[in-house]
Amino acid sequence: MFWGFCRFVSSMAAFVYFLLLASEFRSSSVIIDITLFPAKKLATVQQYQQQNISNNNNIQGCNWQGLYPTIRERNTVMFNNEQMADIHFVVGPPGGTQRVPGHKYVLAVGSSVFHAMFYGELAEDKDEIRIPDVEPASFLAMLKYIYCDEIDLCADTVLATLYAAKKYIVPHLARACVNFLETSLSARNACVLLSQSCLFEEPDLTQRCWEVIDAQAELALRSEGFCDIDAQTLESILRRETLNAKEMVVLEAALSWAEAECHRQELQPSIENKRLVLGKNIYLIRIPAMALDDFANGVAQSGVLTLNETNDIFLWYTAAKKPELKFVCKPRKGLTPQRCHRFQSCAYRSNQWRYRGRCDSIQFAVDKRVFIAGFGLYGSSCGSAEYQAKIELKRQGVTLGVAIIKYFSDGSSQTFPVFFEYPVQIEPDTFYTASVVLDGNELSYFGQEGMTEVQCGKVTFQFQCSSDSTNGTGVQGGQIPELIFYA
Repeated sequence: MFWGFCRFVSSMAAFVYFLLLASEFRSSSVIIDITLFPAKKLATVQQYQQQNISNNNNIQGCNWQGLYPTIRERNTVMFNNEQMADIHFVVGPPGGTQRVPGHKYVLAVGSSVFHAMFYGELAEDKDEIRIPDVEPASFLAMLKYIYCDEIDLCADTVLATLYAAKKYIVPHLARACVNFLETSLSARNACVLLSQSCLFEEPDLTQRCWEVIDAQAELALRSEGFCDIDAQTLESILRRETLNAKEMVVLEAALSWAEAECHRQELQPSIENKRLVLGKNIYLIRIPAMALDDFANGVAQSGVLTLNETNDIFLWYTAAKKPELKFVCKPRKGLTPQRCHRFQSCAYRSNQWRYRGRCDSIQFAVDKRVFIAGFGLYGSSCGSAEYQAKIELKRQGVTLGVAIIKYFSDGSSQTFPVFFEYPVQIEPDTFYTASVVLDGNELSYFGQEGMTEVQCGKVTFQFQCSSDSTNGTGVQGGQIPELIFYA
């Protein structure tokens, strides 16, 4: 009788624990301040929390549950832990596997795929499940989210973690992976991420990749990652009408990709084999849109074209009756630059601006990612003159872009564009410093009635004074009247 009563009490306790567990999983917003607990107990809790991801099996004593006031903390102890594990996964490709313990209930609560595997109509009664297509580190990152409600991402594993999150339908983790990728997106990795975003069917990430590739096309095409993309992504990039790149750079990038593809297919990287792996993609390179000098001194002598193709393109350049070509002949449209003008008026000869080799500088921030291509600058107020400008773009003291350019002003109050070699990527909600040092005629126009906030299409610019400015430029007046950008 007594033992029956004990079993009844034990069953009721387990049932109540189950209800509490489910309730806590539905709401992860309840967080207990651990500093309310005694220092000795706090040290013990921190010791458990710092256990290595590859070994979480150091539970000692029969009342470890009392050390953790919340279900989230107790579940964290169970992460990657053999204690009470009722399923094991062998994760990773042959030769690189890792055996990972799991708890069916926790996994089923976190993933509909795991729920179907363990509790669905077609559930299989297996003690061990092999997962050869997921990397162990990424699988553990997914389990850490399911058990601990923590997202732990890094650049080396985020793509593999996104794959795992998609495979097991863990949407919040997948969204976090995409956000991580969007934040770390640059010309260096945009082409690879474009390929992956199409594979994972993430249209927002795809659009972000295209924005970077279009605006910083030459940097993206020259990146190491470009050679790692698949043939379908290569075709999409070569077809792109809005690439801001010289066609010679496009050709060089395509040939670099072809060489890498030859190595992947275990072919000698000869000109013939490069043409073979490029296939019809070669005709997407707009060779007839190049300058004749570039074609004659470069492409025509490279051997990449057949004699007939070379002859026909020369005729296309020079003959009145042009031959039909397989190549796309129209130049790419590229991107249309936009201008943010921060002054409402400018001063004339009665009140001129002097340089004396000093720096004019202003700080700005945007609410959306843009790419600064250059600045619009004033010219001489005393007739036509030539200037040499050193323009610079910095973030927290670090130079992101610099260029030394000569430009000619005609004596009018209009602005004259000067450009960086490559557009500079600008992240939202961070202040950047735009600077210019002019050398030339001492007297020039300058802006007045400056605005602290300017709306340009869908982008809002904010301006503030810069401590780097030693020649009087500020928000209300001075130089650097325009920022030229792509959005």
